[in-house]
Amino acid sequence: MRKNGLSQILLGFVILIIIQSCNPKNNTINTAGSTTTLPIVQAAAETYMNIYPGTNISVRGGGSGIGIKSIIMESIDIGNASRKVNEQENELIKKKQNELIETAIAIDAITIIVHKDNPISNISLKNLRFIYSGKITNWNELGGDDLEIVVISRDVSSGSFEVFNHAVLDNDLLKDNSMRLASNNAVATTVNYTSGAIGYVGLGYVNDDLKVLSIDGIIPSKDTVNNYEYPLTRKLYMYTTKTRSGATQDFIDFILSELGQTIVEQQGYIRIK
Repeated sequence: MRKNGLSQILLGFVILIIIQSCNPKNNTINTAGSTTTLPIVQAAAETYMNIYPGTNISVRGGGSGIGIKSIIMESIDIGNASRKVNEQENELIKKKQNELIETAIAIDAITIIVHKDNPISNISLKNLRFIYSGKITNWNELGGDDLEIVVISRDVSSGSFEVFNHAVLDNDLLKDNSMRLASNNAVATTVNYTSGAIGYVGLGYVNDDLKVLSIDGIIPSKDTVNNYEYPLTRKLYMYTTKTRSGATQDFIDFILSELGQTIVEQQGYIRIK
């Protein structure tokens, strides 16, 4: 009996050592940035912490600009972004004698949404630019109702704003009286409750209360996004520094794993691999 009891204790001790060697212990990972990537990172973090209870992952939004700035200043471990790092940010990280590591984790589409009662179903990229620059101000100019267009955009800290500004506005000025909101969720909610509204969000924020417009006849879908046929397709990124911890890299590797990419799809985005 004593021999069997000792064997069981030894076996339990060996199992504990194996679990601990595979499990990141008492690691904290701080992430912040893009609200577009937020659903992915939150869901992945919850799953990861369930698998590895010794890890604590903090997930905050703030916009891509905040995420990239924070990772450059090394106040967080992962900066989430819906755009690439720009030239000014690259210069800043060089001055700190560091290097940013870019990892694409998903594919997304900047999705044009309107109030669900809007009869318009398609818009050209040109007319979209005219709406956001203030050249078109009423839906009746596009064959819709006699209703003023309420233009809703993201604020300047948003990666979505930067991508949209380049791809749609072609660096033209956004109309002065447009609403500039801090998150995808704020845009989706405001469009839902505002007749005449138009806005843009990531794929993960589209729901049955919103109407999605096709652009030049192309609706954002798995196929049109995967082959980049949809004109506002973009990748979503995680940025770290070259001095990132092993726990940070483990979490990124998890998001790129089969389970992680399944989470990407469950959140309404397109897997990167």
